[in-house]
Amino acid sequence: MARRLRIRHTTRVSYAQPAASSHNEVRMTPLTLPGQTTLDARVTVQPATTVWSYWDYWGTQVTGFDLPDPHGDLTITASSLVETSAPEPLPEAPTWEEVAERAAGSRLWEFVCGTPRTTVPRKLVKKARGAAAGLGPHEAAVAVSGLVADRVSYLPGATSVNTSPAEAWAQGAGVCQDITHLTIALLRGVGLPTRYVSGYLHPERDAELHRPVAGQSHAWIEYWAGEWCGYDPTNRVRVDESHVVVARGRDYDDVTPHKGIYRGVPGGAPEVSVVFTRVA
Repeated sequence: MARRLRIRHTTRVSYAQPAASSHNEVRMTPLTLPGQTTLDARVTVQPATTVWSYWDYWGTQVTGFDLPDPHGDLTITASSLVETSAPEPLPEAPTWEEVAERAAGSRLWEFVCGTPRTTVPRKLVKKARGAAAGLGPHEAAVAVSGLVADRVSYLPGATSVNTSPAEAWAQGAGVCQDITHLTIALLRGVGLPTRYVSGYLHPERDAELHRPVAGQSHAWIEYWAGEWCGYDPTNRVRVDESHVVVARGRDYDDVTPHKGIYRGVPGGAPEVSVVFTRVA
């Protein structure tokens, strides 16, 4: 069933003392894909300044802007209207040998190699290989995702943006970023190309029309089994019409919603809010 969502993502940065200048990049514009159409999207900034956009290496729309004059705070508002639909049936999966052959000769290899954020101890990879033994790629993706979700409970605030997958596994709690990084690391460990997806998940599947609902950004995976297939390991579900894709990459560093540098005194923390309104 198709649905139409209005999303308002606001980031406010208050500096300890006015910043002399700043340079910023924002990845908050939903993509247009099969099953997802961005009908309207815009990024506005206060203090007002000129913004520009480009597509990065991973296929994400990036909005950039400079603030050359002193400013005590910064507000970034990304507004979008997105229509989504239910996912198509999963494709027939290739054999593991076909997956390996295809990955070795294409850009899929970038999603098989580990990164600092997706590196785990060998004993965890061994667990994943045990969970995936005898299964095809689709079943292995679900089994390994379940292995992570069984171990790491979703607990907001349990970790920071710099928490490693091994630390999240050891403490048994984390946020969607940790669960996604762990799942990626283990699926790559069993030989399945897997990438990090950043976006939004409407928190109420059957939300009333035109009623604003507070939510947040979300992260999940896409694994390659003949084509890219979305799975949400935090919620143990296939990606569906409640999910909105914004960015994809090897890990969080490739898809960070807001990156910026400023000239001034260190200190201050961003405040982020995301509001969803189902309009159809």
